[in-house]
Formats: sequence, structure tokens, C-alpha cells
Amino acid sequence: MEHYIVTGMTCAACQSRVEKAVSAVAGVESCAVNLLTNSMGITGNANPSEIINAVEKAGYGASLKNTGAEKSASGGTSAYEDELKDTETPKMKKRLVASVVLLIPLLYVSMGHMLWNWSLPPFLDGNHVAMGLYELLLSAFIMVINQKFFVSGFKALLHKSPNMDSLVALGSGAAFVYSVIALFLMSGAVLAGDEEKIKYLMNHFYFESAATILTLITVGKMLEAKSKGKTTDALKSLMKMAPKTAVIVEGEGEARTEKTVPIEQVKKGERFAVRPGESIPVDGIVIEGESAVNEAALTGESVPVEKTAGSTVSAATINTSGFLVCEATRVGEDTTLSGIIRMVSDAAATKAPIAKIADKVSAVFVPAVILIALVTFAVWLLVGQSVGYAVARAVSVLVISCPCALGLATPVAIMVGSGMGAKSGILFKTAAAQEMAGKTQIVALDKTGTVTTGIMQVTDVIVAEGVAESDLLEAAYALEAKSEHPISKAIVEYAGKKQIRLLDTSEFEIKAGKGLSASVDGKTIIGGNARYIESVVNEIPNQVRNDNYQTELEKLASQGKTPVLFARDNALLGIIAVADTIKEDSAKAIRELKNMGIHTVLLTGDNEITARAIAAQAGVDEVVAGVLPDGKEAVIRKLMESGKVAMVGDGINDAPSLTRADLGIAIGAGTDIAIDAADVVLMKGSLLDVSGAIRLSRAVIKNIHENLFWAFFYNVIGIPLAAGCYVAAFGWSLNPIFGAAAMGLSSFCVVSNALRLNFLKSHDSRRDKKVKNPVLGNLISNAGQEKAGKEKSMKISVKGMMCGHCEKHVKEALEAIEGITSATASHEKAEVAIETSKEVDESAIKAAVEKAGYEYKGIIA
Repeated sequence: MEHYIVTGMTCAACQSRVEKAVSAVAGVESCAVNLLTNSMGITGNANPSEIINAVEKAGYGASLKNTGAEKSASGGTSAYEDELKDTETPKMKKRLVASVVLLIPLLYVSMGHMLWNWSLPPFLDGNHVAMGLYELLLSAFIMVINQKFFVSGFKALLHKSPNMDSLVALGSGAAFVYSVIALFLMSGAVLAGDEEKIKYLMNHFYFESAATILTLITVGKMLEAKSKGKTTDALKSLMKMAPKTAVIVEGEGEARTEKTVPIEQVKKGERFAVRPGESIPVDGIVIEGESAVNEAALTGESVPVEKTAGSTVSAATINTSGFLVCEATRVGEDTTLSGIIRMVSDAAATKAPIAKIADKVSAVFVPAVILIALVTFAVWLLVGQSVGYAVARAVSVLVISCPCALGLATPVAIMVGSGMGAKSGILFKTAAAQEMAGKTQIVALDKTGTVTTGIMQVTDVIVAEGVAESDLLEAAYALEAKSEHPISKAIVEYAGKKQIRLLDTSEFEIKAGKGLSASVDGKTIIGGNARYIESVVNEIPNQVRNDNYQTELEKLASQGKTPVLFARDNALLGIIAVADTIKEDSAKAIRELKNMGIHTVLLTGDNEITARAIAAQAGVDEVVAGVLPDGKEAVIRKLMESGKVAMVGDGINDAPSLTRADLGIAIGAGTDIAIDAADVVLMKGSLLDVSGAIRLSRAVIKNIHENLFWAFFYNVIGIPLAAGCYVAAFGWSLNPIFGAAAMGLSSFCVVSNALRLNFLKSHDSRRDKKVKNPVLGNLISNAGQEKAGKEKSMKISVKGMMCGHCEKHVKEALEAIEGITSATASHEKAEVAIETSKEVDESAIKAAVEKAGYEYKGIIA
């Protein structure tokens, strides 16, 4: 997407005009103009010069935003800081101060002596023509100060695309011109000595109205600009955290030196030092030192994260304790911080579907208001009112109408919501994604790394009768310490935490897919699954088959855990069970989703027993197990028939599903591919952020509805009031000055309402409302896979599988065979369920299993 800065826009009508003009350019696939940030996002292959030319022909200015190279050269964030800098408020302040200084003496003369009998200067007292000239000069000066309204407004009229400035210019200009005509008529009455006509014409001076209209609208515009500036406070606070300098480390040993350089000069591959209390300047990898880093700036998580050699660090995070030396891996606009800022900026440059309502109205709003003003003027003349009264009513209609409120209703809420999400570690890539999150009815969750930690951990230690736990752990530690298998790593880590001593081993041997054996102090120690133990040690089978142990093994298997048995010289030592455990907050997150009325589905390639065990712990509504990446994508398509689906995942195999779903949510700790494929990125990798994202989205949608309601309501009530429609019924009419004040405040109110989102706590579930969801019961049958055509199935017996990783190896080996569409392995049952699209030679199956390191026992069915 290419980004442009558009100048000269003042309201939703301008926005609509620019979009229409640019969309007509050849090569433009989509165009989204943001009134809040005066930016435009373009997708397609159109020539930038043609796009800029189209904007200029529409009566506005345009220029390309900084290129990536320029941003990179500026350190990645400074360019965004310039774009977000509030340049409008200072200009508005100067205009307002100058206008007020001139308006006060104008109002003193024009209204003070009539309403409160204030004394006039001697040179004006009784001199009506002089009073008129005095008012004309002061109001003319105010109009010159606020000439931007007239330049922009009449320029838009000439381009046949009237905007808010057109309404202001017409209203103020009409009041001024009418007053000038009255002044000339008065000069004639003075020459003729017609006192009655002089007094009559004196009441038809609207110079103060013309000036006050401009001043009050400038007040409203200044308040609006100030409020708009606050909508980007979340992003600005992130940018301020980015350091301006970095300490570069050069040389080694005694020749090692440090030098401080501007952040823009840091290059990829350079080493930099970070002392306690300092911010990390760019993304990198720790090569020396240990410390704890506060990553709240990026993830919203206040608990510091331990960093050692090999750990990654990110720009704008704070080193809280030790001294670190890191190697720069991403600099400039490539840093994580710049990515977050770019993502939020891109979201602001896109449009939420709900914005289309305001777009359709704003396209015809200003022309319709001008027509209503003309009709109002004509009707009051026809019913016998004076020209002055008719002008006052028409001017009131022009200045009370506010297309700004319509244009800002959606983008201000989106911008504040995106900024608040970024502070909490929730990144919405587009406005449409932010809106879709709140409409989600079904959440499909990947298991490994999303609901679970993705790391095998020891869950149970069961010792044999007469065996001390320390003996079992010593034997297991000694045996597993030399293996790289994930199960071994889990046992080694557990033994380390328990401070178990590490015994020396000899004759170490790995039995692929079965277990391990070694000699410790002259005694043979083996570890593996029950079948391996039975096949090696003659005396153990009776113990294993003992009712107590058999019950334990079945219990562990039913919980999705992998039991590993250990024996020493024909004597069973016990069982250590390992499993991929659920994250601490997964159950709470899923409970929150269900309380919000959302149906949850666990979607995994693991076997059904393990999947159902995890689902039971987490509280998921439905389980779909044993599916490949393309199978996951098919399940998502099936779920989408029942409602709006969000897919949450972290792996490469989740990318197709993330893309297919109505909303793809990537766990930030996952792969770059998954993050690229997703619409929402969760920086912390916590499932609580899924409910947080939905909660934030719902609040934003509610806020947009409120903004649109008040914008429409204000105009529906205000325009008839200004036109004098309520005069006959209630005696109500509206002075043009009050109309201008109301117009100026309307946009300010809309923006202020959006700013209330800053007080939202995205992780506070106390006010969650259960949205009515028609999605009930199981949405997917037959494990989520619909057998197509003449697809055949079979089961084969495979020995040697002892955990989920073994199942994965067998699965991958078999699915590589042409004709096998899916393979679902179960190490507990020692079998594999195979789906085929055509006849497959059994010898090919046998060869694939044996090549993977397991024993093929034949076809079961």
C-alpha cells in the first residue's frame, strides 16, 4: 500500500470527493482517505504522479509520504513523529487570538449599546454610517484573518465539490454582503434625511454575525484539532520511548572501545552496549551479559523478561538490571517498534465497513444543505418576511450544518482504538480487522504454542514400590541427559530444578522411536514406553501389567500425557509422564470468550486423545483433531458457514487458515509467516489478548455508533431549527451566531466521545456482555474432515512410537507418499489411520515407516 498526504480537506465531503477522483485513476484498486490524519492509502499499480494530479484536479493538494529508505535513514520513528505532529492547533490559536482581539470592540459597538445601553465613543455616537463603517472594517479584518475558509470554500465550489468551508464561506459572506448593501442604502437614507429608514437599516447590519461565525467556528476547529492530536497520544508515547542515541562497541579485549552515535547511524551487524536503566536502541540478539528487560512498551506486560546470550531484544524496551552487549539485527523502519507504528498508521489509513454509511451521506450532504438554505430564503420571502429575516434563516442553515462530525465519527474511534490496542500489545492491521473482531462468533484455536506452551514438561512422577523418588530421577537424568529428544529435555530440566546429581554413563544407546539404554555404575538403565520395556526386560512385564501400573498408564494416556518407564537391572523404578501443558491463562481466556457468547473450537493436527485432554483442561466447546494445514483451512471454511470466524495460530501450518478466516489472529511469539498472514497480531502471545481484542473492538464499534448517531441527530434537529421550521409551532428560531457555535462544538463533541476509549481497560472482563450467538452444538462432524469422492481408509500397526513427536514423524513420512491424503497416528494404540485417494502399495507404506525409524507390523483393517 502506498501512502499519501492530502492537504486542503476540511470535512467528509472533501474526503468523499478525493476518494471518488482517485478511484477513477487507471491502476487504482482501492483508495481510502482518512480525514483525521489527512492521509490516503492506495493499493494498485497506478502512477503516483497521476494520483497526485487527480487530487489536485479535485481541488486539493497531495504528496507521497516518506519512502521506506527515508524512514530508515531517519531511524524509523522520527518520520512518523513528524507525520503525527500537531501543526494545526498552533495555527488555529494565532487565528483565534487575533480574531477575538478584533471581535470584542466590534461586539461592543454593534450590540453593547443596544442590549445594555453601553456608551459609545463620541465619534460614533449618533453617527450610524460611521458605526456601519467601523463594523465593516473590523469584520473585514476578521474575514482576512480567517481567509482560509473562503479560499478553500469557494475553490471547492468552483470544482463542483462544496465542503464545510463552502458552507461557512457562504454563510459568513452572505451576512457580510447583505450588511454592506444595507450600509449603502443607509448612506442614501442619511442624505434624504429619512430617520425611520436609517433605524430600520441599522437593525439589518449583520457584520458582527459574519465575524462571530468565523471566530466561533475557529474555536471549534481548534478544539477539534487539539482533540484529534490526542487520538495519537498512544503512538506518540511509544515513539518517545525510542532512544535517540546508541553506544556502539568496537574492537575486542583491551582494544575494545565504545562510542555514542545517533540512532540513525546504527547499522545491521554492529554491536551495541546497553547499561541498566537505558533503553535498547534497535532490535538485536544478546551476545554478552545477563539482565531483565521491561518490554511493557511493546507488549503491555509489566513483568521484566530475563535475557541471556542468544535472547532477542527489541527497540524501546528498557534494560532494568545487568549490562548487555547485543548485535543489531533490525534497524530503522525494520525494528519491531517501527513495525507497530507502521501497522497502526496503516490501520488509520484504511476504512472500516461501517464508515460507508457516513461516506454515502457526506457525498450529497453539502449540496443538499446549500439547496435547503436557498429554499429557506425563498420560502420566508414568499410568506412575507423581510429580506433580513430570510437571510438570517438561510445563513443559520449554512453555518449550523456540520459534515465534519460525520467525517470524523469513524476514524477518530478507529485511531484511538488502534492506539490503545498497541499499548496493550494488540495490533490491528486494518480498520476492517478492528471492526470484524467485535463481530466474531466463532474462535478456532490452534493447540501447540497457542493454547499450550509448545514445550514438553514433566507432569507426573510415579515411583515403584520401595523406590525413592531421588533414585528414579537420578537414573532418568543420567539416561536422558545425552538425548536431544523433547521428552528428554523436559526430564533433564525437571531434574535440574530438583537439583538432582548427574551420574556418569557409558554404553549409551538410542533406540529410535523406542527409548534409551546406558550403563551407570555397572548397572543397566533403560527408559522408554511400556512395549519397549517389555521387549527388553523379561522380569518387568508382570510389574507393568500389574493392575496399579496399568491403571496409571491408562489414566496418563487418557489425559494426553506420554508415560516414560524407567528400569534398572530388571527392576522397575517408576514412571515419569510428560506433556505439552496448557498456558496458565488459556483456561481463563477461553472462559472469557464463552462469557462473551463466542463458540470455541480447538483445531489441531495432534491425535484426538491428546486434543480432547487439552480441550477439557481449557474448557473449549469443540475439538477437531488430526488435521493437516489444508485440512485446517477446510475446517475454517466449514465453520464460516455458521458465523463469523476468527482463527488464532502461531505456526507456518496455520498461515492458510489465518488467511481463510474472517479474521486471522497471530500469536506474536510465532513465526513471521503466521504474523504476515494475520489481520491481528498479539505481541504477548497470551490468549487473554484474544478476548481483549474482541472487547476493544466491541467498544470501538459502540463508540462509532454513538458518534454517527449524534452526528446525524445533531443535523436532523439543527437544520430545521436554523431554517425556522419550529417558529410557528414553538416560537423557536436560531440566531446565526448560535448556529456557528453549535457547528464548531459538534465535531469537538464527536472527537471527545472517541477519546473516552482511552479509559477502556481491554483486559477487564467485568462489563462483558454475552452477545446472542446462534452458533450452538458441534459445528464439525467426523473430526472436521469430510470424505470426498471415493476416498478410502485403512489402519496399520506401527511399533516404536512413544510420544506426540514420534506420531508427527510417522505422519509426515506417510503423507509424503503419493495417494495418501492424511495419516493420523496414535502412540497409545500403536496404530495409524490412513486416508487415501487411490490405491497405495503396502511396500511403500512399510518402507516409509521403517525409514522413519519405526517398526511396521502390517495392515489392521
